[in-house]
Amino acid sequence: MTTTSKFAVIIGSGFESLAGEGPGRRVATRFGDTSAPVHTVAIEACPVLSLARHGDDHSIPPHAINYRANLAALKELGADSVIALNTVGVVSTIRESGEIAVPDQLLDYTWGREHTIFDGADGVVEHIDFTEPFSADLRAQLLAAASAAGLDCHDGGVYAATQGPRLETAAEVDRLERDGADYVGMTAMPEAAVALELGLRYACLALIVNRAAGRGDTPIHEDVESSTLSARTQAMSVLRQFFKLAR
Repeated sequence: MTTTSKFAVIIGSGFESLAGEGPGRRVATRFGDTSAPVHTVAIEACPVLSLARHGDDHSIPPHAINYRANLAALKELGADSVIALNTVGVVSTIRESGEIAVPDQLLDYTWGREHTIFDGADGVVEHIDFTEPFSADLRAQLLAAASAAGLDCHDGGVYAATQGPRLETAAEVDRLERDGADYVGMTAMPEAAVALELGLRYACLALIVNRAAGRGDTPIHEDVESSTLSARTQAMSVLRQFFKLAR
């Protein structure tokens, strides 16, 4: 998988080893400021751009993230491929808490977010083909890395993006399942769409940390507490193997 691509990783909480040290780089974009400075970290000796989606102190809720600025900054710094780490709940029986997956489809239930770079400001409007919201080849590379690491990473599934920051009701999760959702999270949209508008390859490595509302016997926050470490450890193993293969 040796490649000349320049990779970026968008991280959430719990990935301090990927957060970088020092002040990082602030990048001015026409969409405003990024959630946090962009750092360059070494993963298996590969230089990788790293950006904390919710800010360095995890203080930015999902609906207030400046997705456009984050992705525009990564592109300006040379990235052409973005791996997004997203924590999710599992809606269907496709997976269990503490496991990982690489979704292949999206449902968008968000509202009020700045969701496109084609906002009319520069007189350019483009209607991207969003049939496949995630990059097929980047997904394949993540799955190959998981296999090489000996991990059971599910190939596919539908990610439903909700508004947050509250979690869903049991009735809302029932609706998501009727709509075909397998996972529920809050940050893959508009991130995936903006990435495609900018010409970036984008794929999601989903960390399944709980059964969605009404789906488990354990209270959700207890499920998250007991399952996060397993999912995070597996995700880090996938990333290390990914960048080992990418050298």
